[in-house]
Amino acid sequence: MKAYVAGVGMTRFEKPETREWQYWDMAREAGTAALADAGIGYELVEQVPVGYCFQPSTAGQRAAYELGLTGVPVYNVNNNCATGSSALMLARQLVEGGVSDCVLALGFEKMKRGALGGGADGGDFKTSPVARHYGIMAARHGFEMSPPTAQIFGDAAREHMAAYGTTEAQLAAVGAKNHRHSAHNPNAQFQDVYDVDEILASRVVHRPLTKLQCSPTSDGAAAAVVVSERFAERHALAGRAVEIVAQAMTTDTEASFASGSCIDVVGQPMSREAARQVYERSGLGIEDVDVVELHDCFSINELLTYEALGMCGEGESGKLVESGATTYGGRWVVNPSGGLISKGHPLGATGIAQAAELVWQLRGEAGPRQVPGARVGLAHNIGLGGAAVVTLLRATD
Repeated sequence: MKAYVAGVGMTRFEKPETREWQYWDMAREAGTAALADAGIGYELVEQVPVGYCFQPSTAGQRAAYELGLTGVPVYNVNNNCATGSSALMLARQLVEGGVSDCVLALGFEKMKRGALGGGADGGDFKTSPVARHYGIMAARHGFEMSPPTAQIFGDAAREHMAAYGTTEAQLAAVGAKNHRHSAHNPNAQFQDVYDVDEILASRVVHRPLTKLQCSPTSDGAAAAVVVSERFAERHALAGRAVEIVAQAMTTDTEASFASGSCIDVVGQPMSREAARQVYERSGLGIEDVDVVELHDCFSINELLTYEALGMCGEGESGKLVESGATTYGGRWVVNPSGGLISKGHPLGATGIAQAAELVWQLRGEAGPRQVPGARVGLAHNIGLGGAAVVTLLRATD
């Protein structure tokens, strides 16, 4: 059975503590918008997977109760930075498997200011779920007094530069592109435009990564209504629905750790395998994709993901972004929303917000950031620990 996204909604992503709201306020705003976009009431929703990382158990219920007290199953989902897309995947599986006809995927996060620790909530590295990942990093690069997540990705950047000649300017080009894109996104946390020199001149977080090529902590929520084909027909949603053509989640294998490389530890093998599965299941390839929302938690991860998705050969991603192939007028438009770097990164909401952006793009509703003629979109969401989710979406006639 096919699954479709019939409605999406999101809050503006904001710097933590900027706005006086609770996570349930965010969830109500995003969920209400998604239901209104689909043109249905909450009473038609049969199940609700809810993604978040920083709130206590059953926060999903507290959030969903803002939409209605209908007694439906609510699942609390936590998969680090891939949490939102994991909730979306559960919704898709429930519909595709014939269990439910209408499922609401909801994701939110209320975060603290400052850099993330070694896991979703930091803590003792010895007992951290990502202790193995950081152990690989420390064995090769040592451990510096910089934020751990920036450090492991920054070390991956150093490896890429040493192996392929990738330059700091090419890394900064990712940040410049995504900040430029977010200027047209009213939901983005940042809307200021910076050029490559300004990106390079910003504060160093962990060499070679500067502040303007690192995603911030953020508050926000996003939601998506996932429905079956028969539900879409019954409720006259065909004109609004966007098909989830294929979706795959992968977790770490021996390939993540065998080489001792931070490039592998931060998930490039997971991303490559998830993309391979999606292409195989859909019969489509990266050459069929028009618009991409990918997990640019740091500029280097956008470059690594180009290679994992097959947009270029190994080591060629720096030249790809420098060529203009991943912005308007190029082969693909990557992160028209501004991506995590500029749109913001409330962990539980990110994956669903990526899907929301693609739905708007494939419907032709993205306004000044619209990708002309977009028909196929790809979302990539990854979290250390680890999980990578790739989703392929297609417009319906």
